[in-house]
Amino acid sequence: MPLNSHPVGGHILSAPDQFDSYSWHDNAIHGFRIVEGPDGCSGELILDIDFIAEWLPPQNESNAFQFRIAPADLTFHEVTELVISVDYALCSAALQPMTIHEIHREAVTYPNGYSSFAWQIEVNWPRNSFISFRAPGFTQALRAEPIASGAQYLLPSLRKRYDLQPGAQPRSLLSLDAAR
Repeated sequence: MPLNSHPVGGHILSAPDQFDSYSWHDNAIHGFRIVEGPDGCSGELILDIDFIAEWLPPQNESNAFQFRIAPADLTFHEVTELVISVDYALCSAALQPMTIHEIHREAVTYPNGYSSFAWQIEVNWPRNSFISFRAPGFTQALRAEPIASGAQYLLPSLRKRYDLQPGAQPRSLLSLDAAR
């Protein structure tokens, strides 16, 4: 099982070479925001997620995992070619947070020499859903310290106290390198 082990506390993840050491498997997506960029052509895609910072192994015969989870903003910068395909009707699903199966990226170099990534966020609930786009980079900021939970998501009452208003700063930011 993938682990995202971190010391307790917020962090910003942004270096391209750190991408492969993280997993967003089973992270709930509670919402997204699209912010127009200053160039009028690209913008930011901000996903409001429950980041599973650590999968804790079973401690007794129940074989149940526990999770350390924090509300986070996963932001992709200079986004273009955005496609969002989510179909709750296809699987007769109740309206609840989507969950990420996996995030893939592939390096892209344009004829003018500009480099970026083609991103694909595979969604495992609802089935057959995805988000795809082009973006050269991303950041992730935790809005609170991770807390232990028996579920892979935070209850709405816990998330509410950490919801950010547009333009507000995350509570605790610690560079990832300093956290390791």
